[in-house]
Amino acid sequence: MTTSNDRPPATRHRPVMLRRCLALLGPALREPGSVVVDCTLGLGGHAQALLDAFPTVRLVALDRDPEALRLAGERLAHHGGRATLVHAVYDELPDALGRLGIPVVGGVQAVLFDLGVSSMQLDEAERGFAYAREAPLDMRMDPTTGASAADVVNTYPPGELVRVLRDFGEERFARRIVEAIVAERAREPITTSTRLVELIRGALPQAAMRTGGNPAKRTFQALRIEVNGELAALERALPAALAAIAVGGRLAVLSYHSLEDRMVKRVLARGAAPTAPPGLPEVPERYQPRLRLLTRGAERPDAEELADNSRAAPARLRAAERVREAL
Repeated sequence: MTTSNDRPPATRHRPVMLRRCLALLGPALREPGSVVVDCTLGLGGHAQALLDAFPTVRLVALDRDPEALRLAGERLAHHGGRATLVHAVYDELPDALGRLGIPVVGGVQAVLFDLGVSSMQLDEAERGFAYAREAPLDMRMDPTTGASAADVVNTYPPGELVRVLRDFGEERFARRIVEAIVAERAREPITTSTRLVELIRGALPQAAMRTGGNPAKRTFQALRIEVNGELAALERALPAALAAIAVGGRLAVLSYHSLEDRMVKRVLARGAAPTAPPGLPEVPERYQPRLRLLTRGAERPDAEELADNSRAAPARLRAAERVREAL
């Protein structure tokens, strides 16, 4: 029997808002030798489309997941030396560029982020990302390093666990869930996704389980973000990516929950606003905005894409162009 893991990357993953991403980044990639960075390679859907659509560009692609790099490498192999794949988290972008001899300030023409968990990670039950499957409680995007979700659930002090669920999952019943977790782990360690889901269901009031989808989704999101340090990495990565983009270059970011999207919105809005002290009759050049917003708010997938790919539903796309050098 063929499983999702047996299928080639092109059929296992449909890149979200692909045409719109290409349209937004394309004007920055017209010159031969332009460099585009895919900070979240995954199975390589966006990367392949960029290489196909712009046959003179060079791609630098980052991912923390060794298996994603292997599969995407096979998918992109026919592009030869135009694609360079790097095992790195996206906040390591300056180091990755430096090792490749690309200037970390103004050295690239386009950067793409497709944040969150990948289709491959969701589909591979043993990774523990999906709350509807029996699996070890892991959730590491790079399974070769760092603490797992089981480590977090079984060792964090109760107050710290409450903070994680509230801050990263926006879970209003965080304290009740943590009380159930603490009571259970005192009896035996919590090691599987299904056991954690059972505890969450038992901790929530019945009314809370009748709305909002699977009651475990906020807890699983929170644990995934904590395990992988996603928001902290993004907070460092966005300024680094903007610094790397040359004047006329473009940044596009796909996010999948409100915490990511708010951070992206804040960073881009800051760059698109003048920095002059209030009350000046005229804004000097050095205080002019460094960015021009390319999207009106956050764009959403259209109905056609949602009908074809339900996983695109939470996506929010924001983009900006660098119009001036950074000070």
